[in-house]
Amino acid sequence: MSKDYYFQVAGFTFNVRLCGKPDIERLLPSFRSFLCDGSPHEKLLFYFVETPVSDTISDRDVLLEDNVNDMGRTRLWRTSTGYRIELRFMADGTAHYLYTDPYFTFVKAKIDWNDSYVGEVLSSMLRIVFSQAVIYYGGISVHAATVVLDGKAYLFMGKSGTGKSTHAALWQECFPGCELLNDDNPTIRIANGKAIAYGTPWSGKTPCYKNLCYPIGGIVRLSQAKENRFTLQENVDAFITVLPGCSGIRQNSDQYGELCDTLARLVCLFPVGKLECLPDRQAAVLCKEKLKMY
Repeated sequence: MSKDYYFQVAGFTFNVRLCGKPDIERLLPSFRSFLCDGSPHEKLLFYFVETPVSDTISDRDVLLEDNVNDMGRTRLWRTSTGYRIELRFMADGTAHYLYTDPYFTFVKAKIDWNDSYVGEVLSSMLRIVFSQAVIYYGGISVHAATVVLDGKAYLFMGKSGTGKSTHAALWQECFPGCELLNDDNPTIRIANGKAIAYGTPWSGKTPCYKNLCYPIGGIVRLSQAKENRFTLQENVDAFITVLPGCSGIRQNSDQYGELCDTLARLVCLFPVGKLECLPDRQAAVLCKEKLKMY
């Protein structure tokens, strides 16, 4: 017997149908504030259905990505009907599978409930599907640490290890009332003519799962340096600065085009900067002062 759950993230509602009656709050604790009363008749971002599916790879399937990171191993194939995704919480751990249509609107999942990390795997599955599906509706999932100050969200991007979380923590130390919105995977989109940042159920290693949203006050790409220097990025430079932090399948030209169109509109609505910096309070002060100027 299956059970339906509905969640709303960044204004988008999606359905998750799981076999049996799992304790969803224990299984997905970061999703608690995103649970909602859904209807099978409303427009949904995607349908996620747990069902027995074959994990056999076809000779026609094309491997696009094979990534190993702190969230395990993910492999992505293009198939004749969409995409096939294999997830393992540990690089050599239990395998779980997703099969999706080209637009990530309907997803079949094969889940091994004997895996002790099944909750983490299910969360990752939903993150992957959500980040691809929202692109077709004007949303972008980004890798950024995000804080809120004076009613506006500020996003800090950069390569792994450049100090995104550290810089976000420095803002919280330096500026009274500054709070963390999300530490790794906020969603951004345009709503009512404004660029908005949304908290999500995914926040990297820092548990911060707030179902809140704020207008974007700025996005900054960080890099380590021996002194602090802020450089404003405009027009094409602003676009290029933010693009590497956006989630999307680069090999999918239609999806990538949608992502780029949305991003081009977004970066016109807030300041974008590059901050070469030390991990110190002066870097946070400089960053805030420069963003407030624009």
